[in-house]
Amino acid sequence: MAALGQAVDFENQIKPLLSDRCFTCHGPDENTRKADLHLYSKEGAMDIITPGKPETSELFKRLVTTDPDDLMPPPDSNLSLSAEEKDLIRRWIAEGAEWKEHWAFAPVKQPTIPKPPKANWAKNEIDHFTLTKMTEAKVAPSPEANREKLIRRLSFDLTGLPPSLDEIDRFVNDDSPNAYEKIVDRLLGHPRFGEHLAVHWLDLARYSDTYGYQVDRNRHVWPWRDWVIRAFNENLPYDDFLTWQLAGDLLPDPTDDQRLATTFNRLHPQKVEGGSVPEEFRVEYVADRNHTFGTAMLGLTLECARCHDHKYDPISQKEYYQFFSFFNTIDESGLYSYFTPSVPTPTLLMSNDAAKEQIDAAKKFAENEAAELEKIRQAAEESFAKWLSDRPAEVALPGQLGHYPFDEYKDGKLPNLLSDSNRASSSSRNKIVPGKNGNALQLTGDDGVNLGVGNFKRTQPFSVALWMNTPHHKERTVVFSRSKAWTDAGSRGYQMLLRDGHLSTSLIHFWPGNAINIRTTAKLPKNEWHHVTITYDGSTRAAGLAIYVDGKPADTEIHKDNLYKNITGGGNDHIVIGQRFRDVGFAKGLVDDFRVFDRELTSAEVAQLHDGQTLAKLLAKPTDALGQAERDALRAYYLTTANESYTKQLAKLRAAREKVTQLLDDKTEIMVMEEMKVKPRSTFVLNRGVYDQPGERVGPETPAILPPFPKGAPRNRLGLAQWLTAADNPLAS
Repeated sequence: MAALGQAVDFENQIKPLLSDRCFTCHGPDENTRKADLHLYSKEGAMDIITPGKPETSELFKRLVTTDPDDLMPPPDSNLSLSAEEKDLIRRWIAEGAEWKEHWAFAPVKQPTIPKPPKANWAKNEIDHFTLTKMTEAKVAPSPEANREKLIRRLSFDLTGLPPSLDEIDRFVNDDSPNAYEKIVDRLLGHPRFGEHLAVHWLDLARYSDTYGYQVDRNRHVWPWRDWVIRAFNENLPYDDFLTWQLAGDLLPDPTDDQRLATTFNRLHPQKVEGGSVPEEFRVEYVADRNHTFGTAMLGLTLECARCHDHKYDPISQKEYYQFFSFFNTIDESGLYSYFTPSVPTPTLLMSNDAAKEQIDAAKKFAENEAAELEKIRQAAEESFAKWLSDRPAEVALPGQLGHYPFDEYKDGKLPNLLSDSNRASSSSRNKIVPGKNGNALQLTGDDGVNLGVGNFKRTQPFSVALWMNTPHHKERTVVFSRSKAWTDAGSRGYQMLLRDGHLSTSLIHFWPGNAINIRTTAKLPKNEWHHVTITYDGSTRAAGLAIYVDGKPADTEIHKDNLYKNITGGGNDHIVIGQRFRDVGFAKGLVDDFRVFDRELTSAEVAQLHDGQTLAKLLAKPTDALGQAERDALRAYYLTTANESYTKQLAKLRAAREKVTQLLDDKTEIMVMEEMKVKPRSTFVLNRGVYDQPGERVGPETPAILPPFPKGAPRNRLGLAQWLTAADNPLAS
């Protein structure tokens, strides 16, 4: 209790009383709050307090009333205040009811420099403060250290290393008046200075050369460590040091160093163990970023607010998830790849200037080859007209690698009509049943059908066609893929899935950030036979993918469009139908007449596969009876099957694109931050902090206890960095 004549301390005397006796009914918990009275905040408490006048303050009147119906806390609550405690509140109100927020959230003020006795001892402003405290404690300053001790202290403080004997001798024998300043400058310029200071920041940033958890694979994040060392050695301003790490990727025309700095946000442990739920751990990664931002940059723990509000916590659960939303904006997976060395996306390819020039030159060469292909296409009218007059009567579909009718098992294999050496292997649990054309294969979902073909690179055009019949619309179903695993390989390869009934096809280096993906807008009807074809032009762009249903182009949406590395090397070099490791197979689905081509089929060829007659009819139709759309379809077919100049140039274009891929595949890759380009993710308050228990939807915002978000600042990590480094932010200033 405060002694008479001594001011009442709100933080140590009044706030604990309010918390213990009043917060049960008038605290931060909305579920138990009564009368909409907020005694945990100054704004709420001052509704019933008149500073300086306890006798007119409703708070005090309720504490001392003799009416049991008005008495607070209620008589049956067992929370009654003693006479001394009531008097303490009376005195506090009489003294002005000063409501102090926690000192850490108060604006930083320039202190007055004290002037203690013998102030001439002080050599700088800090000495004035230390001398004042020593005077209060009645102790005297120690004698000045000799030079041997001084250089030893300096060297350990600034580099973490002892001085050499030669360095000690030079300093001891330096009679110049600025000898001390010279040794300080030399040590600040020493390469070990940055290394020594970086150690402390690396600890705060949870730096590790491995992913953590059980498997604990190596990860290559050392370029970020080296950047931190450079930042200290080059004396990067602190506001830039924080801004680059929070949001270097969002700066105008960011440099590689500015993007590299954002690796700070990706240094959390990452998981790959079997049975792990990707979304559960993706949420953990975002939470880790949130917590690390709080501890490393704000000096504030945020973790306690993740699950619910707390009486004394100045950060509410909602505010926790508003912070969380700043970091919930990248296209990432909750698991890294076990079977491949793929770097979890988003990433930065590390290149020096010479390598960048080489890559740019290779890309330019590929663009020129593409332009040359277009010239050949446009100049082919005369040769096309000649071909029309001499066109073949029979349909030819060149480039076919596999044709699997699934009519029967022969010697335990499923025949490939084009090559006996590339027959499909399958468990007999996948049954032969009546199909669309003769028989078909009914899949178990657990037993894959392994074809002997399909190992295409990202620069290789290809097409896959089949008849299929789906009995269900599950969240995800693997129809076919050329990849060893889903999460365990980052889906490296290519695939066609059914996603809630929508056909979805992808080429993937690492899902989701290094991939292209398109999805049909309409669902594929259940329990019906439909002919489905996917085609790809080798461009590594989502626009180069197409899905056809029953011979016609399907309306699709682009969901991913950022493939920049190869899709091979995932541990599987052939197509597997109906099943994939740790994924959802095509259980009870039917497939028939499965075909694989090493080129992009034209629309007329796709229609021919569907109905067996479209292209044949076009080839048989008199030239003067052809409409423009029919001529265009035949022209595309001619170019890709009969124009030697065009097909040769296609091969050149593919070789040029492959050169770009080789150059990119050789580059060191590191995890960084990069905002989602397609369909940004929403953030919700997670009930009890559980990943699959979303509550209220929230957007990026800063806590009410701290200064407001800068006016006009973007509501993203860059705006957060501007808020953090603003002069009025007490936690970073």
